[in-house]
This record gives sequence, structure tokens and C-alpha cells, in this order.
Amino acid sequence: MGDEAGRESGVLVLAGTPIGDVGDAPPGLARELAEADVIAAEDTRRLHRLLSSLGVRASGRVVSYFEGNEDTRTGDLITALTEGRRVVLVTDAGMPSVSDPGYRLVDAAVQAGVRVTAVPGPSAVLTALAVSGLPVDRFSFEGFPPRRSGERDRWLAALSAERRTMIFFESRHRLAATLRAMSEAFGEQRRAAVCRELTKTHEEVRRGELGELATWAAENEPLGEITLVVAGAEAPAKPTIEQAVAVVAERVAAGASRRDAIAEVARELGLPKRAVYAAVVDPPHSA
Repeated sequence: MGDEAGRESGVLVLAGTPIGDVGDAPPGLARELAEADVIAAEDTRRLHRLLSSLGVRASGRVVSYFEGNEDTRTGDLITALTEGRRVVLVTDAGMPSVSDPGYRLVDAAVQAGVRVTAVPGPSAVLTALAVSGLPVDRFSFEGFPPRRSGERDRWLAALSAERRTMIFFESRHRLAATLRAMSEAFGEQRRAAVCRELTKTHEEVRRGELGELATWAAENEPLGEITLVVAGAEAPAKPTIEQAVAVVAERVAAGASRRDAIAEVARELGLPKRAVYAAVVDPPHSA
């Protein structure tokens, strides 16, 4: 039933746009922009510059779709989609919905049984991750940190034990303060990369420890679009049998029975109970 509704109605196309170099535009982008019944753009002026660069003449209606009018404009676009229109959504750079307008429209389209597809394109998230030099096997995209310092600090503290590589967007005006807050929450020696103006003429990737990157940002006030990549927390050291024996001794001295102390410590530290028992009862150095 959902597929039939999708065929009878229009199609919502999420179109990736270049994050810097217009030459990175996906081949299908020009076609979709030329054939769209409606183009919903985060910034219509930037859209017209993109159309000019691609040599495309839009035949459809162009409307704005940004954070300030998502509430009111989403309903209009869903109406156009259910009437059979092809609506192409573009944001200023990269893929719609990724820290950009789009999710609300996609959700509404799915609820209305409208088909949603995409013209995949460049992404600052994956581009920064790839060039950062940090582990890429597991990662999380965290978006923009909160603007207020107290909320930001609590938010970062909650991420301090995250093991995956983390990717953030940040304004150049708040970069130095955010890097300093990250160095306090994650540790000054946590590895990171500041990726600036990716794919553009003045592209720069500065790698280092959070403490030194915070100092660099404060002294240089870098310009442009910023993506931050921060290494995840290191795995906690695995408890040793020797540590378990010491904790058992502390608890026995405090009044616990040796049997109960061994069982509790083995469970808490994730160690085999038999191994802890053997080490407590017959330590290697006792001979």
C-alpha cells in the first residue's frame, strides 16, 4: 500500500550539493534541478549561484526552506508532493537533513506515503573523517555543540567516555572556546583535527592534541566553515588479578568474609572467580 501511494504521489528528492568546489557536484544534481517542479532551497541566492555555475535553467518554482519557515513551509511542500509534484530539496552545502533543514520534511513525506529518494553528494562529515588521520572504523556525528557554555560543558562531559571517533560542526566565532572546553572535558592530550574550508581554495587540516589546537585557534582565529574530528576515549585498562587481590584484602580488613569479598570483587571487576580465589588463597609469592 505504501509503494502504491508513493507512485501515485510525487517524489521528494534530497539533493547533495558541493561543500566547496562546484566541480564536485554529483552528475544527477543538474538534471534534478532542471526537471524539478519545485525546488526548496535553504538559501535561494546561493541556489541561483549554483544553478549559474552548473549552467542549469530551473523550470520549476523556487521556494525558500530554512529553519525559520520549516513549520509553515513543510505543509505546502507536502501538498505539492501529494498532488504529484517532484520536489527537490537543497541546502547550502552537503546533504539535506545533516545539521541542515530536511528531517522535518522527510518525516512528513514518509507519514504521507510519499516516495523519498536522494542524489548523494559530498559530505563534510565523511570528508573530514577521512582526512583527519583518526580511526574511522567506528564514529559518531554529534552536530553543533550547544551555544551556552554551561549547557555545552555538560553536553561534552556526557561524551567524555565515548569510544568512537566524534565529528562536530562549529562556527568559527566559537571554535577557540569549544576547543578549550573539549580539552577540559576530554583531556588536553586527546587527539583531534580541525578541518577548515574543505575542498575550497584555502582548505586546511590541522591535526594535534586538543590543548594545542585550542591555543592555535585562540591565537589565529581561523576563518571559514569548520568541521572538528576528535578521537574517542581509550578503552579502560582491564583489571588485573593483583588489583583484585588488593581489593579483597581491603574488604576483609573492613570486616567482610573472605568468601564474600572474593565473589563480589570478581563480579565487579569482571574476572573469573576461581582465578581470584586461587590468587588470594595461594598467592604466587607465598612459596
